Amino acid sequence: QVQVMESGGGLVQPGGSLRLSCAASGSIFGINGRGWYRQAPGKERELVATIGILGMTNYADSVKGRFTISTDSAKNTVYLQMSSLKPEDTAVYYCKLSNYYGAHYWGQGTQVTVSS
Repeated sequence: QVQVMESGGGLVQPGGSLRLSCAASGSIFGINGRGWYRQAPGKERELVATIGILGMTNYADSVKGRFTISTDSAKNTVYLQMSSLKPEDTAVYYCKLSNYYGAHYWGQGTQVTVSS
């Protein structure tokens, strides 16, 4: 099993920044995909950003140029640096890890609220 734990959410003013962290533990061998997703009230969960094993990244159009996904392999951690935050970025942010066998592991989510 893989345990996934997000942290770093909170309340921030429009235009501000936050960095989310996603720490993985357990049977992390074979993890080949890492991603951030978010779900706003009344909306479906949507992809924010992903990073592959070779470092290839993919971003939702709504966050391109403002968010950056990165990893620290030594710490088994995935980060999401969020800048120029907007009220529409308000959501619960989830981390998902995927392995070679097609299994997916989700964290419990961390709340990000962008408001003045």
